[in-house]
Amino acid sequence: MRLVMMGTGTFAEPTFEALLGSSHQVVGLVTQPDRATGDKRGSTRQVGKGMKEIALARAIPVFQPESINTPEGVQQLTAWQPDLLVVAAYGQILSKDVLATTKLGGINVHASLLPKYRGAAPVAWAIYNGEAETGVTIIRMSTALDAGDILAQEAMPIGEATTAGELETWLGRLGAGMMLDVVNQLALGPVLAIPQMKGQATKAPKLTKEHGLIDWSRPAQAVCNQIRAMQPWPTAFTFFHAEQKLPLRLIIFKAMSVPLVNCDGKPGDIVPLPGKQFPWLQVITGNKEAVQILELQPAGKKRMSANEFVRGHDLQGAWMGPESSSKRSGER
Repeated sequence: MRLVMMGTGTFAEPTFEALLGSSHQVVGLVTQPDRATGDKRGSTRQVGKGMKEIALARAIPVFQPESINTPEGVQQLTAWQPDLLVVAAYGQILSKDVLATTKLGGINVHASLLPKYRGAAPVAWAIYNGEAETGVTIIRMSTALDAGDILAQEAMPIGEATTAGELETWLGRLGAGMMLDVVNQLALGPVLAIPQMKGQATKAPKLTKEHGLIDWSRPAQAVCNQIRAMQPWPTAFTFFHAEQKLPLRLIIFKAMSVPLVNCDGKPGDIVPLPGKQFPWLQVITGNKEAVQILELQPAGKKRMSANEFVRGHDLQGAWMGPESSSKRSGER
């Protein structure tokens, strides 16, 4: 079959490479425009080899429109005369006109067990919400967001320490094999499609930097889930407040939930150190447990262990919270 690949980032790369290694003919790649450093992101997904670079190395034509749903986009797709569009993490809903440029429409490789987590960030939200498993679903594309009929689906467990970036990479590899099976089946004839159960649909909206701000009033495990879900972007963060000093922004990379023993305090309070020999950085949360921070990065500094941070900062009277948190008037 003549195929057009549409996608961006490391989740899409295994699918693209699987197509290039198959007996099918990839006649074009549609991917997001190149973005200069500091420009608005076209996608929050990780970038590995680069979809464009993979295509150019194989002499595959590349098209990078701001929107594929324009007359120019439809014209380019029509010129390629594809039998099928294969989409993975492209970041745009395709119009009827775009889907009509092919004989068989389009299929989408989606990183969730649809109908759960429809949207731009299914991997992050699955981890954020504490799901035990997620997976990949191959759907026949429609003009509604991730609502097409299911052609294939496979689950994958979520490890207790797995970050969104790690999980997305693993799901990309799983999805590549599933997609190629479906493409091979479509080349032979119709494939059984199962409608999604609309009443079970949940959303996975695109992440923003604000999603990374830690609310210490939430349960400890929920905070740890957020820290894993926000990697590699936008990253989880908080602010270290010390007496007579400006708030210091901290990116939190690794943490774990621990019991809170013989310590009273409010969410965001730092648990007193047990002794200079065994420094730790534990923060009280809303369920009277604590989050023990393991790795972090202060603004303007390198990534470091919590022990390194503790040795360089006075924790007496310090606490964690949003930047606007002052001295907690009336609370301290």
